[in-house]
Amino acid sequence: MTADQALEPAIRVRGIVKSFKDLQVLRGVDFDVTAGSIFALLGSNGAGKTTLVRILSTLLKADAGTATIHGFDVAAKPGEVRESISLTGQFAAIDEVLTGRENLVLVAKLRHLKNPGAIADDMLARFSLTEAGNRKATTYSGGMRRRLDIAMSLIGNPPIIFLDEPTTGLDPQARIEVWQTVKELARTGTTVLLTTQHLDEAEQLADRIAILHQGIIIQNGTLAELEQLLPPAKVEYIEKQPSLEDVFLALVGDTTVPAGKEAR
Repeated sequence: MTADQALEPAIRVRGIVKSFKDLQVLRGVDFDVTAGSIFALLGSNGAGKTTLVRILSTLLKADAGTATIHGFDVAAKPGEVRESISLTGQFAAIDEVLTGRENLVLVAKLRHLKNPGAIADDMLARFSLTEAGNRKATTYSGGMRRRLDIAMSLIGNPPIIFLDEPTTGLDPQARIEVWQTVKELARTGTTVLLTTQHLDEAEQLADRIAILHQGIIIQNGTLAELEQLLPPAKVEYIEKQPSLEDVFLALVGDTTVPAGKEAR
């Protein structure tokens, strides 16, 4: 990475516009993502989140505007961009016929990396999948499948990862497993752009949150900055009732999964 790349945001988006025939999906999107941070793009279904991720990951061309990823222009240098990123879509892209370890070895070979077996074993340990590594992926729980999917995305150590609604369809325990994984990615220096429609997910994970609505960013800031947009809270003393999620997690117990202790 050059000195200029080190000074730039990991992701810079300016004036991105995209339409599909008469439907204008993105109407001028602007934001920056600091290296090593978690940036949440929050919006309802149809807000344009996935379209924007596809543009940033070179799968789709914008009608107007510019974007740079890791210092590389998305339109001018798509090859360099693809070498700098990994994309995890809404549904786990794993081969269910293969074991977890075989999935990881396959990706390492496709990336022409040395010692694919050692890389696979390291990823299994890192994502608490060692004991399940020799089981077919079709036997994995939702949380395990998503963790395997993210592990596959990280082979080759891309500095930037896009997670497009990574907890879609997961139960509360699996969501927490994925959240812990995402936090660990940022802790070790990976830049994460996360799209979600879940307010609690953005609140739990993001260093900064941008709200995408009708094709534009209507607010962008830290959680504390966004909370200041509301009128001062009126203090009242009430008895807090547990949420259904609180009850569920209390009944099923601790959701933390020790390394190598996967459910069968």
